[in-house]
Amino acid sequence: MESSGTPRLDPSFFFGALGWPYLLVPFIPAAIALDLANASAGLVFATSALGIVPTAALMGRATEELAARAGPGIGGLLNVTFGNAPELIIALFALGQGLHEVVKASLIGSIIGNCLLVMGAAFFVGGLGRKEQRFDQTGVSVQTTMLLAAATAIVMPAIFELVEGRGLPAPGAERVDYGSTVEHLSLAVAAVLIVVYVAGLIFSLRTHRDVFNPEYESEDTWGWSVRTAVIMLAIAGVAVAAMSEVLVGSISEASRSIGISEFFIGAVIVAIVGNAAEHWVAVVVARKDKMDLAVNIAIGSSAQIALFVVPVLVLCSFFVGPHPMPLVLNGFELGGLVFAALLANYVTQEGRSNWFEGVQLLGAYVVLAVAFYYA
Repeated sequence: MESSGTPRLDPSFFFGALGWPYLLVPFIPAAIALDLANASAGLVFATSALGIVPTAALMGRATEELAARAGPGIGGLLNVTFGNAPELIIALFALGQGLHEVVKASLIGSIIGNCLLVMGAAFFVGGLGRKEQRFDQTGVSVQTTMLLAAATAIVMPAIFELVEGRGLPAPGAERVDYGSTVEHLSLAVAAVLIVVYVAGLIFSLRTHRDVFNPEYESEDTWGWSVRTAVIMLAIAGVAVAAMSEVLVGSISEASRSIGISEFFIGAVIVAIVGNAAEHWVAVVVARKDKMDLAVNIAIGSSAQIALFVVPVLVLCSFFVGPHPMPLVLNGFELGGLVFAALLANYVTQEGRSNWFEGVQLLGAYVVLAVAFYYA
């Protein structure tokens, strides 16, 4: 059963702020056809990257519809569970191919992109024509602290290798076997991060629910029934998996054919396309002066990747792929992660933002992206 306000009934919706991702649906069959036809890897990669955008958007929409029907507690849990599902699915396929450095680059790229690109764009677009915007400092402070704590844990295996091991991986590497010691250290770090993540869920969804106020407004939904939302979520999951398999299968050859490193592809391109629709939503709501939601999308997504997606992939690497993935970042990833977490903490500590802060965050992201390109 669907409400009369369902946007997809109006063709103009697809040309609006939230409907444009669905215009990219034709790239899904195009990517599959090109892959089956053994077309050039660069073309396959480009079409599959574009094809991921509408599948991720549909997954996000289905999750929102389920969350609205389930109520604030379970709804919030659904959102944090499926919020970064596209990145997780893409990374799992890359893990199976043994592309450990691409996996780590895409994860760190997602964290950096959320903190600098998404929040910077939200601050800039939302601040145009306004002296400043305000958002709740308490909830954001908890999330930025979680992000900083997670970043501290994530960098420790790399510091261990710098002091005791054989150094950091090169940006151009595909997979490095560091041995059992750092693998076990990575496993321990992953276990701690998951415990902190579970504690964070209890804190935000149960004991301090009023701080995060995860209520869902009916006007933000399309009126899908639970059955429709579940079916759409399943369809989106299958489509994301199909696009991820095509995308990952073309990365290595596409990197060689178009002359762009796998590191840049993972840290910038894959990191952006996996969450393009969600990133755009943050900018749209910032323009509407809903900065609590915009900042929550940016920082909350980063914290979830660091505390949940990263450790889950480390654990999965013990069963998927050629050998476990040690959580040893290269120098560019270390610098980007630490500076992004620190900047996110600094610019949000007063609960106010303006367009110039957005420009500074965007500038920092561009500098990092250019450095990644030449790495």
